[in-house]
Amino acid sequence: MADALFEEPRLAGVYDPLDPDRDDLVVYAAIVAEFGARSVLDIGCGTGTFACLLAGRGVDVIGVDPAAASLDVARAKPGAGRVRWLRCDAAGLPPLQVDLATMTGNVAQVFITDAEWDAALRSARAALRPGGRLVFETRDPAVQAWRQWNRAGSLSRAVVPGAGAVESWSEVTDIRGDLVSFRSIFTFEADSVTLTSESTLRFRQRDEAADSLMAAGFIVDDLRDAPDRPGRELVFVARRPG
Repeated sequence: MADALFEEPRLAGVYDPLDPDRDDLVVYAAIVAEFGARSVLDIGCGTGTFACLLAGRGVDVIGVDPAAASLDVARAKPGAGRVRWLRCDAAGLPPLQVDLATMTGNVAQVFITDAEWDAALRSARAALRPGGRLVFETRDPAVQAWRQWNRAGSLSRAVVPGAGAVESWSEVTDIRGDLVSFRSIFTFEADSVTLTSESTLRFRQRDEAADSLMAAGFIVDDLRDAPDRPGRELVFVARRPG
């Protein structure tokens, strides 16, 4: 079940304006070009920004997400007609054979249990052609990014066409081991409505993530520092054996 942030139409509609800085997608687009991928599976595509970016560059893209509201936003974007959109979770992918699969943003961290994560990895592996690659990022737990998840550290405001001024921020609600739960709060100033979304992310250690990839049948080719967030996030490049 997707978080309200992605499943509630009013929240999905303001997601992009409240998070306009997507330099991370430039990094992923460069990785697609680096490996010469002509077909890409964007797992957890959300509102489709990355999928549309790649499609505009001539890449054959499949965008997958379980949240109908986010996919509705994605389908309305310029160039969305070049993307194949699928509503399903990562473990329920149809038969595919793509060159590269991605999980950008928080996607890899939403799989909380070992079973969920393993199912997602095995499904991604099955969707890759032999020699195809899975690329995803995960926050380095040592940085403790959640310390900034409070009003002072996360406040964002945007004036959204059709919605007016919207403020949002996050606040941590629970920390248990490697699981961090938080609440995202959205205030729509035009009608004084406040909506919330509850989320939990898992912060896996690098060795734990690498071991899980190998257990799912991948070869870990590379572990990179995210160039747009140096020292804060890890980018895994894993390959399905040929």
